[in-house]
Amino acid sequence: MSKNVTYFTSESVCAGHPDKIADRISDAILDEILKQDPHAKTGLETVAGANRVVLFGEVNTTAKVDYKSIAKDTIAELGYTNAAWGFSDLSPVEVYIHEQSPEIAQGVVDDGGAGDQGMMFGFAINETPELMPLPITLAQELTKRLDAVRINKTLSFIRPDGKSQVTVRYEDGKPVFIEKVVIATAHSEDTDESEVKDAVYKEVVLPTLKKYGYSIKKDQLIVNGTGLWHIPGPSSDAGLTGRKIVVDTYGGYARVGGGAFSGKDPSKVDRSGAYAARYIAKNIVAAGLATKCEVGLAYVIGQPKPLMKTIDTFNTATCTQKELEDFAEKLIDTSVKGIINKLELRNPIYKETSSYGHFGRPNFAWEKIEKP
Repeated sequence: MSKNVTYFTSESVCAGHPDKIADRISDAILDEILKQDPHAKTGLETVAGANRVVLFGEVNTTAKVDYKSIAKDTIAELGYTNAAWGFSDLSPVEVYIHEQSPEIAQGVVDDGGAGDQGMMFGFAINETPELMPLPITLAQELTKRLDAVRINKTLSFIRPDGKSQVTVRYEDGKPVFIEKVVIATAHSEDTDESEVKDAVYKEVVLPTLKKYGYSIKKDQLIVNGTGLWHIPGPSSDAGLTGRKIVVDTYGGYARVGGGAFSGKDPSKVDRSGAYAARYIAKNIVAAGLATKCEVGLAYVIGQPKPLMKTIDTFNTATCTQKELEDFAEKLIDTSVKGIINKLELRNPIYKETSSYGHFGRPNFAWEKIEKP
């Protein structure tokens, strides 16, 4: 009997990708605000362009924050200290952040109501130890490794900014091997294409895939599809907060909600609701109640509890739907305040979420597996 063969591809980007620069600046500002004022309300947006950063959005806070310094420090942390690249910690920063609308603020006092309307989804599957889809897990690990070999100077010619893409072959719904890996990485002018590919294959691709029991031949790897890439960052392609929501979540393997995460305090359910949904889905799979699970939530601005709460296990459940729902109810109160309290979302934890995805990383509270 022939097997049902399918392919799935996911991508990730390095921490120095223009969109991720924007996400990290927005979340670095959020963290500084929360350090001083844990109940602040924020909606922060960053634009990173050629030799310029512009900050937009609204805040409701008592915190005193030097927005320009945070932006410049974050840019330097990401490796952009060379003005010749057309974007660096010397680039001008313009600030147009204003006070939050009182019409929004009145509905979210003391985290009582959702900071916006919207739907969120959380997902888990038993394809990896992280209970994440294999394609996005490998893509995230590749960009993390690409950044690591640059920072530790294993590959000293690598510059900040890069991308990964992984295509996985599935047979009868199970991942069986890696079909193709694509890496894009900025590099120094005195390094040729073959040297970049050989080094990336040896130092980035093979060690990363080996962790998960996979490997590829060098002819299955594409590095810098157009040839050479020297100038990294926003001078080549502008960056915006919230433009990598599929990278931030499940790599397209599962549904995503209507809103991005970075720059938003946890009263914004685009963020906190997505974290709660992942928390529920992961714990259902971890408990053996299903091998695949998607949780959906939906909220209306100013109201504390979700209007929608769904659990779909794609016919993989080992128990009844009511038992799944009872499990989820005991696990977490999905009111806005309940989520924030359970997952301790008023802490300044967000800068670290801004690269390599918000899910599948054990240091975050929404990734914790609860004991039955």
